[in-house]
Amino acid sequence: MAVLTFELPDGSTREVDVVQVLNAGYAGRSQEDVAAHVAELAELGVPGPAVTPALYPVSPYLAQQTDRVQAQHGRTSGEAEWALVVADDGELLLTAACDHTDRDLEVHGVAWSKNAGPDVLARRAWRLADVESRLDDLTLRAWVTHGGTPTLIQQGTLAELLAPAYWIDVLRSRGDLTPGTVLISGTIPMAPGVDQFADGWSVELADPATGDAISLRYDVRPMPAPIG
Repeated sequence: MAVLTFELPDGSTREVDVVQVLNAGYAGRSQEDVAAHVAELAELGVPGPAVTPALYPVSPYLAQQTDRVQAQHGRTSGEAEWALVVADDGELLLTAACDHTDRDLEVHGVAWSKNAGPDVLARRAWRLADVESRLDDLTLRAWVTHGGTPTLIQQGTLAELLAPAYWIDVLRSRGDLTPGTVLISGTIPMAPGVDQFADGWSVELADPATGDAISLRYDVRPMPAPIG
């Protein structure tokens, strides 16, 4: 199992022993836009979900706080997301996350592709209760790095995604709103024309009301060639 440590705004830290990870998919607040996106993906050979929004269980060890991701090949990429973390005492934390996904495997099954790469989480978090009144105003951005040059690839607000309250109700109904649960939100659109298959990804979750921001960054490194 993974153990994650988060620094809170007051300087205290919370250690979370991860017992389950759930990745939301097709989780835009406008399900009409989601349906259009599903149709676009179908044209690329990516199988659509039976229902939307979807929820994919991921192996707990894939929740990581790391600055390096090992990739099997050159067609893996991240996705800017927020993460809801249930701390050991049941308190809900909010942080930035990047769901690193195998795009070649995605055409065979989204659930498989989610289990082929880590969910990278930031090392800082906010108490959900402290930002709950202005969640829709929080911004979410991602940059890809090619040869040391960053390029903005995702930019939006949490208003574009289903709210944490929606997923809290889902988790509670499943009996999964328990300590050690990590839920990854699903993502916002990528900018057209930007190469997502990069040698680095950065994600920022920011609060315009306070100027505070939670960020993460990692390099993508190719694995050595196999023998046999």
